[in-house]
Amino acid sequence: MTTSKSLTPSPSPTLDSIHRSLSELCVPDETTYYHWENPRRFTAFARRLQLLLNQLLRSSPEIASSPSVQTALRGISGDLAKIVDTVMVYREKSKIYVLINCRVLCATLQERTAAVGGWLALLETVMNGYPDLRKKVSDLARDMKQAQFMVTENEERVYCTLQREGQGRLTSKAVQSAIVMDLARALGIDSSNYVELSQEVKLLKNDMGRSNSVAERRVLMSLERILDSWSTEPNLSTLNLDFDNEDESQILPFKNFLCPLTKEVMKDPVVLESSQTYERSAIEYWFERCLEDGRDPTCPVTGLVLKSLEQKPNIGLAGAIEEWVNRNIDIQIKSAVQYLSEDCPSVDSVERVLDSIYNMSEEYPSARCKVRNAGIVVLVVNLLWNCSKTIGSHLRGKALMALLSMAKDEESKMIMLGEGITRLAIHSLVGNTEKEKECALKLLLKFSSDKTYCVKIASEKGALVLLSSMAGNLEHPSLSNVAKEVLKHLELVEENVQHLAAAGRFEPLINRLREGSDSVKTEMATLLGKMTLTNNNKEQIARQTARVLIAMLSKSDGRGPSLQVLCNLSELDDNATILVDSSALPALTEIVFKNQDEQPEQVELAAATIANIVSNPGSWELAIADREGHLMHSAVIISDLLQLLSHSTSQCQASVLKILCGVASSPQASELVATQIKSGDGIKTLVQYLEHPESEQRIFAFKLVRILSEKFGENLSNEFKHLNKISLLRDKLLDNQLTNSERSDAACILANLPFSVDEVRTILGAGFMRWTVATLREQRNITSGRISKSTSSMVEGLLGLLVLFARSKDSQMLSLIRELQLMTIFREQLSSSQSRCKQLAALGLKNLSDFGRAITADGDSEPLPPQGFCSSMVFMCGRAAPEPSTCPIHNFPCEEDSQLCLLKGNCIKPLIDLLVDEQTNVQIAAVEALSTLILDASHGFNRAVDQLESLGVVDAVITVFMEARPGELQEKTACLMERLLRGESTSQRHSLNQSLVRALVEALKHGNANTRNHAQDALTNLKQLSGVGGKISGQLRIRR
Repeated sequence: MTTSKSLTPSPSPTLDSIHRSLSELCVPDETTYYHWENPRRFTAFARRLQLLLNQLLRSSPEIASSPSVQTALRGISGDLAKIVDTVMVYREKSKIYVLINCRVLCATLQERTAAVGGWLALLETVMNGYPDLRKKVSDLARDMKQAQFMVTENEERVYCTLQREGQGRLTSKAVQSAIVMDLARALGIDSSNYVELSQEVKLLKNDMGRSNSVAERRVLMSLERILDSWSTEPNLSTLNLDFDNEDESQILPFKNFLCPLTKEVMKDPVVLESSQTYERSAIEYWFERCLEDGRDPTCPVTGLVLKSLEQKPNIGLAGAIEEWVNRNIDIQIKSAVQYLSEDCPSVDSVERVLDSIYNMSEEYPSARCKVRNAGIVVLVVNLLWNCSKTIGSHLRGKALMALLSMAKDEESKMIMLGEGITRLAIHSLVGNTEKEKECALKLLLKFSSDKTYCVKIASEKGALVLLSSMAGNLEHPSLSNVAKEVLKHLELVEENVQHLAAAGRFEPLINRLREGSDSVKTEMATLLGKMTLTNNNKEQIARQTARVLIAMLSKSDGRGPSLQVLCNLSELDDNATILVDSSALPALTEIVFKNQDEQPEQVELAAATIANIVSNPGSWELAIADREGHLMHSAVIISDLLQLLSHSTSQCQASVLKILCGVASSPQASELVATQIKSGDGIKTLVQYLEHPESEQRIFAFKLVRILSEKFGENLSNEFKHLNKISLLRDKLLDNQLTNSERSDAACILANLPFSVDEVRTILGAGFMRWTVATLREQRNITSGRISKSTSSMVEGLLGLLVLFARSKDSQMLSLIRELQLMTIFREQLSSSQSRCKQLAALGLKNLSDFGRAITADGDSEPLPPQGFCSSMVFMCGRAAPEPSTCPIHNFPCEEDSQLCLLKGNCIKPLIDLLVDEQTNVQIAAVEALSTLILDASHGFNRAVDQLESLGVVDAVITVFMEARPGELQEKTACLMERLLRGESTSQRHSLNQSLVRALVEALKHGNANTRNHAQDALTNLKQLSGVGGKISGQLRIRR
């Protein structure tokens, strides 16, 4: 840059710095370089300073070398450099950026100017010999110290506004327009010059490219948002259809009809003291914003500060605008009727008409009367009825939105209801767009504010189901909330309670059932008793109404309906605890045992409810069952139930049998119940029901008898024999016409009865055995995937029957065992998923192995038949020595497919696997089966033990023994282990197993008598006890 004058060249760096700074500041034309007043004012100071320094150096160069002058010059140099930086912001940055930072820039100029004035005052003190120059320096120092750099009122307003916008608050369209006008005024730009305003915002964006200030970035985003939504063009969409009309055309508004802030035709024009007219709501928004920002309200157009906020109605302008609006509304209504009356209006035309109707209704509520009288409401409803598929979901939503707006007019609402809008709105609840669903819901919400309309909505088919579904849909919370509001309105109407409950909305019914009068409670219970409930509904209703329903049992009017509901609720197993905790049992048993002659149907319902409650073990086992404090499994209750069987209805008998089954199935009550039934004529009574003509009675009778057979098989067997009913069980099992439940229970009962060997042969017979095996194989083939309870029970019963057959030890049974491959069947069942089947299979293998041992023992004195279990003994000069291929278990040559040898039948490995089963009964059965492999004393004993050890039997048995607690399993494993440890090699190998020795010592201390004996013998075999006295050997004492 060039200046009018320049400092005298000097080698001093300080003077060079001052020279550069003043050259930057003293531009030829300040108005060209500076838009702002503050940098222009400082430029005047810079010119005076430049002249003074030049004059000083020319008049007395030696002064520059004095310390005071040097200090003053260095100070001036530093402050000028900072002033240059500040002035460059004014010169090079965007105008909006300067406005955002105007306070900081002004304060910096103020501070540095005063500082330069101070340095000049120091310089004055060394100029005593130059009075003229000293006076000039003194004047400049004084002027710079007293200089006041100001932020103009308009700049201050814009600064405050921009800072507030940086806080990210929401801004209305009117306020946005006022902000733009203020900003344009501060920038010196016409507010209608959208291009130049946009350019300034772009410059601001460039200036803030590297800004780290969150507030500055928010200001930029806010300005961009305001500018994007702000328009200088008027908005005439409310009354603009863009249709070609031959008779009339739309009348465009005069410019003074438009609000300067909203750019829309004014509805309530008001005049300010500045004589400017605005839309009342728009200017009030602006005044509120000014007061929030702590600034004086201004007129947006003129920028003048208003002394008064008074708004005077512009009556003349309002009248002109109203006339213009009415004229255009008439034109648009006429066009809308024309297009909606066409047979096949175009989609575009329909959309514009619907938008126009909605806008007219919302913007000019008084126009609704004209729209209604022109028949447009009927035309829109007919459009939905006749062209619903043609116009699509988008336009259906717009049609519903237009009707929703028109529904604010009561007469229009009546017309809509008469034309069937309720059903149309419900159909739209399954629309393709969320907008259509939302409008339909809001329309229903509008109608549901009236009780009569609520009943109509609820009576529409599928309405409540759709509303309930949408109310529970959390993926669309806006729809869900509106649907909930509609349902709340519907729930207030008494007539809708039944419809709501049928749709799964039970809250109104439950509330009336809990809080209503006795008659209301009875009515609600009657409704509830007739409904089909889901499991979730049952649990919800039981939790909230159980105590109320049980209390109703004490009143004759409410007893019947309450019993029906309680019976329905009790069908859900989880509700048993809720009903028991609500003291249901005493109230129900009182009805069953004391009111049976008066109302048998109530007794049936009460008995059925009790049966459902006790069908599974639960809290009822310890709950009081009657008013006297008896439990369900007490002798009094069981006796009353058995007596009830003789003089109750058929349905009640079935429920009583079910109750007895449930109580007898309880682990805590089964022994007591079985004892009670056995002590009287209970068994005789139950056996009679096995031949009852009704299947339900037979089913529960068989179940109960099966439970009793597991506890008192001998007593039950004697009763069957006394009544000559043994064949009945067999016939029932063979009868394919009976239910699977009856047949499977019959099989289990037969299997649990203690038949002798002769009875098995005479009563059951070979043919029945063949049928049993065939049926078992058939069941195994057809059961794939999940097995039903009756099927698993049938398999269990059939296996139990085969266990009975396996106990027989005669030649006829031997041939059947081989023919039917009984051992193979048992071995296959060892891998069953049912614990009881695995237990029975292991017991069956035990019986077969015992059978094999018995035949082998007979073989010592006489040869076996060729087809026997073991090959025939070859006697040559007495008893021949065993062949090398003899079975190491039986010491005889067993056949490879033998059905009586666990080793040849490949059963030992599956039995070892059962030793780690989760069920103790299965483990015991496996130990018993393995125990048949080793006799107390037999020829080839050591060979047999070595064979079992090689198969892993010894290690498996020892592991089970060490983990078993005192009881039957410990006793059985101790017995088998003691035998195995008699083998020389086995005892030697395990004599150093300290874990085993410790386990034996613990069993010796804490086991039962048999376990202690076996443990003592085992320790003796391990050389850990001396003699039979039971003293622990020194070797063990040292180890311990």
